[in-house]
Amino acid sequence: MAAIASLNCKSKASPANTPGAFATDPCFFSRGAHTYRVPLGLHADNRAALLERLKDHAPGVCLFVGGDAHERNDTDHEELFRQESYFQYLFGVAEPGWFGTVALPSGKATLFAPELGPEYAVWMGKIATREELGKRYGVEVKWTSALAAHCATFDVTYAPRGVNSDSGNGIHERLPPPADVPNLSDDLSVPNALFLAACEARVFKSADEAALLRYASWVTSNAHVDVMRVVKPEMYEYELEAEFLYRCARDGGCRNCAYTSICACGPNAAVLHYGHAGAPNARRLESGDLALLDMGAEYHCYCSDITCTMPVDGAFTPAQKIVYEGVLEAQRAVYKIMRPGCSWTDCHLAAEREILKSLVTLGVLRGDLDAMVAAELGGVFLPCGLGHFIGVDCHDVGGYLPDHPPRSSRPGLRKLRTARVLDVGMMLTVEPGCYFIDALLDPALENPETAAFFDADRLAQFRGSGGVRLEDVILITADGLENYTTCPRTVAEVEGVMAGGAWPPATDAAPDLNRKWAKFENGGLVDVAL
Repeated sequence: MAAIASLNCKSKASPANTPGAFATDPCFFSRGAHTYRVPLGLHADNRAALLERLKDHAPGVCLFVGGDAHERNDTDHEELFRQESYFQYLFGVAEPGWFGTVALPSGKATLFAPELGPEYAVWMGKIATREELGKRYGVEVKWTSALAAHCATFDVTYAPRGVNSDSGNGIHERLPPPADVPNLSDDLSVPNALFLAACEARVFKSADEAALLRYASWVTSNAHVDVMRVVKPEMYEYELEAEFLYRCARDGGCRNCAYTSICACGPNAAVLHYGHAGAPNARRLESGDLALLDMGAEYHCYCSDITCTMPVDGAFTPAQKIVYEGVLEAQRAVYKIMRPGCSWTDCHLAAEREILKSLVTLGVLRGDLDAMVAAELGGVFLPCGLGHFIGVDCHDVGGYLPDHPPRSSRPGLRKLRTARVLDVGMMLTVEPGCYFIDALLDPALENPETAAFFDADRLAQFRGSGGVRLEDVILITADGLENYTTCPRTVAEVEGVMAGGAWPPATDAAPDLNRKWAKFENGGLVDVAL
């Protein structure tokens, strides 16, 4: 930390950016003058957050393994590299094959880069020296050949051991320390203290991280609006994906996206993670379809995740409007209670109730609302969780850790990616939805406890229609929340933009959504009052 502080990376005024990965001032990451300047001091702050959670830990050195480059199958085609997320969080290194250490208790950070011979310059351009790399990242850089000797100067080398609760993958299995690293801790606990500290540090965003995530969501919101303007029948889903990717790259400097785009139109909107290799955003849009577009940009490996739903024809039908407004009311219900001290489980249940209400209005369901909730009918139409942590990963870490609420076994709730109590600095997505999924509707109709709530004939009219999802990126603040998604949300806003109306609007027609309006200025975002 002392090394990066000596560069004044948090406070030094940056000159105008030049094209490339880094601005003229190496204390900032940028993709050019029209893109966000990321103060690389945020990674020193992240290391400090980790160190604070390890202040009572035994002395030694913490070793983190960066991501490696991979070829496609048996070819020499190298796939586009994206840094391992813990490594990115702590060091912000763009290249593959690196290692990083943080000493305990001093916090001194050291990076280890692969030493590339002069022959690589033919293929990769000028090869940076250790001094140049150190200046770029604000941390002392050694070659990877020095890693074992460096670790040998400490009594113990600690490496994170733990399992991601979303994927089930263990970081200690996917990215183990090199075999020649000495003095590895004999504590084989899963999770171990280093893993838990790193997870918990990532849950709470610093001001610089929140600003960076806001930029990713600003770029994503603008790109969604651009796509909304071009949607029409007879297009193909992949055209919408292409428009989004183009806008994020051209206007925001976002080479990567946070995940595979979900461009689910018509019946495909009922496939929660549509867009995979077996269903590659390839359907033609038809008149009468809803287009559910779940797409997010990534900048400096920090993610956004936003979903918009719109009528392909430019105007909602009466039935589509009921479902859409029910999902929007679910967001509103969540935002009324979403603040420090509120349980994420309670937020999900509040969203469920609003969606069930809209289905009663639609005529698909009938009966007492409380009885529907007790019968766990919400999980039929909202089978996924309300949202998730977001940060250096789209589905960010920290959802289920010791000393926090465990995963529920209840339908709907068991798919929540966390059940934690909200606190200041957390960032989450809020993504209620209403889906008509045959694989869930059929068992509900066969179950006497739930079948009585359905009007089967009315329900049949909506089978195959897909569904609606709305997703925003939210920061929890001391007095509530800030919504970094600035897309059209009300029916009038969506239809107005699709008809060519201006965006952002002159006035905010839905202030209860807490949208944090912004404009880009001098390498950053500036608040705008509507």
